[in-house]
Amino acid sequence: MSKKKAALPDPTIARHKRASHEYHLETRYEAGLVLFGWELKSIRAGKAQLTDSYVLVRDGEAFLLGANITPLDAASTHVIAEPQRTRKLLLHAKELAELYMETQQKGYTCVALRLYWKGKHVKCEIALAKGKQSHDKREATKDKDWARQKERLMKSHNR
Repeated sequence: MSKKKAALPDPTIARHKRASHEYHLETRYEAGLVLFGWELKSIRAGKAQLTDSYVLVRDGEAFLLGANITPLDAASTHVIAEPQRTRKLLLHAKELAELYMETQQKGYTCVALRLYWKGKHVKCEIALAKGKQSHDKREATKDKDWARQKERLMKSHNR
């Protein structure tokens, strides 16, 4: 007899939902995140947010700015916790060079898309992005609405 594996829980911790609405997302990268112990406990409790966060590349290093990890009262009693501190991202030297070149020369922005678990480590998915014009945003919204309506029509037609 074969046993079915239990469905694994979603590894996603936090998403920057507006990123795909505000930007044309190009190349995506996976980066490690340097965290303190209290931050890890807060992330496990679901206290992380990526809204208005972005990535800054300078001096051959990448940093995550604007990400908010709210400290737990019980976990950070002996430490002065800074919820929006600058956190270092861990990337390969080749990836850092690519990010630096694209952001400096071609006018791309680097945004954080989501935080997720990979084994016992917290990873951050980042992407090179170009800002959308308002007419692009309207078009994307229209396409999304049409796809949703099409699904409803197909569902009702198949009954």
